[in-house]
Amino acid sequence: MSALTIKRLKIALFFICLIPLARTAWLAQTAINPIEFITHQTGTWTLNFLLITLTITPLRQITGRNELIRFRRMLGLYAFFYVCMHFLTWLVLDHFFDFHQILRDIVKRPFITVGFLAFVLLIPLAVTSTDKMVRRLKRNWARLHKLIYVIATLGVLHYWWLVKRDITQPLIYAILLGLLLAWRFVRRQRQTALATSKMGA
Repeated sequence: MSALTIKRLKIALFFICLIPLARTAWLAQTAINPIEFITHQTGTWTLNFLLITLTITPLRQITGRNELIRFRRMLGLYAFFYVCMHFLTWLVLDHFFDFHQILRDIVKRPFITVGFLAFVLLIPLAVTSTDKMVRRLKRNWARLHKLIYVIATLGVLHYWWLVKRDITQPLIYAILLGLLLAWRFVRRQRQTALATSKMGA
């Protein structure tokens, strides 16, 4: 895949990733509870983009298309973008900057606690997503960005604890995340076993 093709695909992907936001803004106008609808949609799309980002590596390994890695950063940043929209909706539209109530909710409501923690942990990943930071942090960059596994887990837990009755959707997210993490674990175990066997040969 040529550099020009990748550039064009990135531009297309940039606008495609904005479609959920446009759709949310449009449908919120007729929603029974617009604030709740926006909160739910932005939270859902945060999880979607987190899982899509985590899918890039297995997909690259399965298909052998290494150029897929070129799209991972944008997808990760869109996860951060949507979680910011999710947080700001809760902060501004739902609580109207009532910081006393906000802090109380964070401390006393577990699903908000884990959701807020996931948001906070995403900030350093977004800040260090530039090429300059990759070069500056070197090996520490990869270590830092492994936080995405923790963040995705917290995001699924946040959704699970939020839902009071029908857990079908958070269960689907939990299964998908479990499969993505299991793929990485199994592959790492195989690589370790292979390296050990080569050393013993």
